[in-house]
Amino acid sequence: MTSIIPIVYDHPDFLVINKPCDLPMHDPLASVCQVLCRQLSLDQLYLVHRLDSATSGCLLLAKNKLAAASLSQLFANKKIEKYYVAISDRKPKKKQGKVSGDMKKSRGGSYMLTKHANSLPKAITFFISKSTPDLGRVFYIKPVTGKTHQIRVALKSIGSAILGDTRYKGTNSDRLYLHSAMLVFSYKQDDFCIMCMPQTGNLFTPALLQDIAVIHHLPWPKYIPPILPPTHPHGVDSRKSV
Repeated sequence: MTSIIPIVYDHPDFLVINKPCDLPMHDPLASVCQVLCRQLSLDQLYLVHRLDSATSGCLLLAKNKLAAASLSQLFANKKIEKYYVAISDRKPKKKQGKVSGDMKKSRGGSYMLTKHANSLPKAITFFISKSTPDLGRVFYIKPVTGKTHQIRVALKSIGSAILGDTRYKGTNSDRLYLHSAMLVFSYKQDDFCIMCMPQTGNLFTPALLQDIAVIHHLPWPKYIPPILPPTHPHGVDSRKSV
């Protein structure tokens, strides 16, 4: 694990770091916040979103409670755009589109995707992929929501488990090939587009890194939440049959 965590952007209210692989969000002695506070001689930092321990890349942390509340609300309101890159050695069922559904706990700390019923889906992931002769399939990903293992489960559901993701039956590799590449958001009337490149991974080639720099300019569909039909206070559909 990297001893010094790279600081990508330092704002009076927040930090964006390039989180190394296998640095946990929660650990009694070596969580992200604990390591950073020791590194930067800070008293406290606040998590406002999370990455899986094995996922690397852009992670935003607040420096005070007010900033934490504001940034957390931006994430909750889907006002922060998140972009990821992943590599799989397996051909997907479809080359691009949307994966949506509900996330359900499975065995051994894993999750599975299930169909959603009469509510908004809890996990929504847009993706665009391309085939490369050396890497297999590269996926550019824009999750709308931020559920645990969401991207890993989404790609497994279309037949392309991420390289190195042995939990979800992916081919063993030198790392989990999932990286948080970019965050785009507005905060206190300032616009931010913050990017960080993978620091490890033999398959994150220079050509792929060039593509990451323009990931937010890909033809992403705009997410429009569906309008649910009105329901009776007791759960009975109030619409009349015609």
